[in-house]
Amino acid sequence: MAEQHALPATGREWHLAARPQGWPVPADFALVEAPVRQPGPGEITVRNAYLSVDPYMRGRMASSKSYAAPYELDEPMQGGAVGRVVASQAEGFAEGDYVLHFFGWREYATFDARTAVKVSPDAAPLSTYLGVLGMPGLTAYAGLTRIAEVKPGDVVFVSGAAGAVGGIVGQIAKLKGAARVIGSAGSDDKVELLVKEYGFDAAFNYKNGPVAEQLAKAAPDGIDVYFDNVGGEHLEAAIAAMNLHGRIVVCGMISQYNATEPTPAPRNLAQIIAKRFRMEGLLVGDHYDLQPKFVEEVSAWVRSGELKYRETVTQGIDSALDAFLGMLEGQNVGKMLIKLPE
Repeated sequence: MAEQHALPATGREWHLAARPQGWPVPADFALVEAPVRQPGPGEITVRNAYLSVDPYMRGRMASSKSYAAPYELDEPMQGGAVGRVVASQAEGFAEGDYVLHFFGWREYATFDARTAVKVSPDAAPLSTYLGVLGMPGLTAYAGLTRIAEVKPGDVVFVSGAAGAVGGIVGQIAKLKGAARVIGSAGSDDKVELLVKEYGFDAAFNYKNGPVAEQLAKAAPDGIDVYFDNVGGEHLEAAIAAMNLHGRIVVCGMISQYNATEPTPAPRNLAQIIAKRFRMEGLLVGDHYDLQPKFVEEVSAWVRSGELKYRETVTQGIDSALDAFLGMLEGQNVGKMLIKLPE
């Protein structure tokens, strides 16, 4: 058991000050100086190196019950993080070890070591454990392979395709033999990235015209799989383009996260009868049994260069709120991360 070491007296952490109404604003959050405590038995103290911000966090800012507990007001928020152990009272964890855990949005965290997973900075860059080799990567992998059951010859459409999940979805689909992969994104630069770097067969900027028209042009023979990160108009367009016995994986509906009024459902949902397509929601927490297979397969693709990933990194704990709000507005390419100084 490691002995206790000197820790800083305080560290900074982000609290939820008020529950956002519609789009979150800076006044809904507070950056607070908080004591850093020594670990108790079975605990570790971690100095965070990278913090993750993800779309699902917007849902946890509301008080309503969902699949994840709401953030408490005036308490530190939670999120994925990778950091270095600086003090340990837990068997199997030594000072200097790097761990993946869920106590982000802060500089230092002391918590039960059983909730942490050791990671190696030698096997892969630390940031990748929050992105391509982390929760977003597993989301893409599980959604495509288990729920969509993607197979050679499929035509696959991905919305939010330049985001942390979407870019990986499209590339894995190609690696699994999809005949054609189409992505939508919110800027011409992102569209270029999808085709030139990620290897999508076609992509379009949804701001340049109706999604249904652009998708019909990109997929003249229809689509077999739709991986939905956006909802709304995209989902309606995908249903219109869906082939017989198609599959829709509903991962996120970011177009509706900040709505203050109910949004209209896809007006063509009745097509599910004639087309007999299957539509299923995806929560990554249901699929952690795939983790070993996912890491083995995807890390090999990353090392070989077959699977490319992008990260948008901001610097310092002060930048976390801007990173989160920017991610909701689609300012990121790939995974949005905050890097804390060593």
